[in-house]
Amino acid sequence: MAAECESQLNCSPEPSLLTFRAMELDGRVALVTGGAHRVGKALVLGLAGAGADVAIHYHGSADAARDTGREVESLGRRAETFRADLADPGSAERLVARVAERFGRLDVLINSAATFESARFLEVTPQDWDRVLAINLRAPFQLLQATAPHLTESNGVAINIADLSGIRVWPSFPHHGISKAGLLHLTRVAARALAPRVRVNCVVPGTVLPPEDYTERQVEEAAGRTVLERTGTPDDVVEAVLFLVRSDFATGSIVVVDGGRMLK
Repeated sequence: MAAECESQLNCSPEPSLLTFRAMELDGRVALVTGGAHRVGKALVLGLAGAGADVAIHYHGSADAARDTGREVESLGRRAETFRADLADPGSAERLVARVAERFGRLDVLINSAATFESARFLEVTPQDWDRVLAINLRAPFQLLQATAPHLTESNGVAINIADLSGIRVWPSFPHHGISKAGLLHLTRVAARALAPRVRVNCVVPGTVLPPEDYTERQVEEAAGRTVLERTGTPDDVVEAVLFLVRSDFATGSIVVVDGGRMLK
């Protein structure tokens, strides 16, 4: 019967799958790493605006994290800030335990925290490699491990935030690019390993928030590298994340939000 149903579109779903529904964020709890500022802050506010209470992780930006938390509260949602150095191998488990204890549940994980370091290929030291891979790849892996029991309980979802260096070759960012390429594959591995109760997806932004020291000309050049001839905004990333959070049939998906830069 199972083999027959695999070839027929009108077969009824297994009863165990009937409990799955698109996730609505009212009353849910989300943990956003690197949520104090820039794109991480936009993700925090986007989730709060959609109804979630938010745990805001930060490392060195305590004031910015508190400010972001106050903005969440102004939206009528609960916010708590949590400091953790994700380069520390034990930090992920401790962070998740604190969040779960404070909120009583955890439904959404957003792996947004990252370091962005450049170096010539032949000049990357073992210390450089370990530092970048620890934050950009090992920490998301450990956070997925630590949150898995909570996400399983709530039919939750995890979203990794990568960037184009994981797909295209950026010679000036070798260890960074390798870490982000690993994050893309981690998304697929985790989606398979944690299915069917936990969904894991990834968003790959292009230039949505130029570095603060960019000149007007550099911003124009960045816009010219897209087929849409403009840069994006953090809200573009937020919309992609909210889609993947809510879409209960998307897992292992990698959504590129780059204005068509990959097409050039």
